[in-house]
Amino acid sequence: MTEKATDFDISEYLDNDETIQEYITQVLEDGDINEILEAIGNIARTKGISTVAEKSGLSRTSLYKVFEKGAKPRFETVLKVLNSFDIKLTAESA
Repeated sequence: MTEKATDFDISEYLDNDETIQEYITQVLEDGDINEILEAIGNIARTKGISTVAEKSGLSRTSLYKVFEKGAKPRFETVLKVLNSFDIKLTAESA
């Protein structure tokens, strides 16, 4: 009997605010911009693109484009999306 491998989808595990906060915190600490954008996109899919679009004031199409591989979204756009998750960025000394 052969088992078929499935693709891993992190969004299946982002099932509560605490997990989402820990996930984004870890990715931000790692500091890789591509991973940060991918993480925000994963969270957006978990929350629902339509919901994020409504809360952020961005269109669904824009959201999909913002989180495509290789996209370079404006910081303002990233903040709007994070705010739609009720996540606030803060700074602390290293």
